[in-house]
Amino acid sequence: MGEAAAVLGEHRRSSLASLAPRRKICPIVGGPAYPGVGMAIVDQIKSDLQGAMRAGEKERVGALRLVLSELQKADKEGSDDELVVLRRERKRRLEAAKAYREAGREDLASGEEAESELIGAYLPAELADAELQAIVDQAVRDSGAQSVKDMGQAMKQAMAVVDGRADGKRVSGLVRASLQG
Repeated sequence: MGEAAAVLGEHRRSSLASLAPRRKICPIVGGPAYPGVGMAIVDQIKSDLQGAMRAGEKERVGALRLVLSELQKADKEGSDDELVVLRRERKRRLEAAKAYREAGREDLASGEEAESELIGAYLPAELADAELQAIVDQAVRDSGAQSVKDMGQAMKQAMAVVDGRADGKRVSGLVRASLQG
């Protein structure tokens, strides 16, 4: 009877193991196909996607699926900075909204802007003008930049501190203004 129980126990273990979710294995590298998909932002987007699906919000579901797809694609390609992906996608939406507005398509422009706001909700808050000005002033001092010709050095220092919490155009304008005046 002990032998039969051991066989039955082994059978249960193997059948339970077959029910456990299996991770995809990338045939080229031999590691998981989506190694970093357990990131907090991706999990939040998945959760929000399920909620939007249950609520029947078609536009929101479409936007969240697109963002999730881009995040997974970037992760598969080896990029582990999801904030860069989110910023890129938000920028694409804003540029598309601007193009639609110039073409006289307010309906499409408002849809793109709504998607960019949705994406922006997953990004950290932008720096306030006073904080950004203080960072730029410190970067100009630390880099030793004297004129607009030295702007690259100051920008490099400022962007490292800003770490994506402000648009590069904003930082560039402040660096240029502090070097000119």
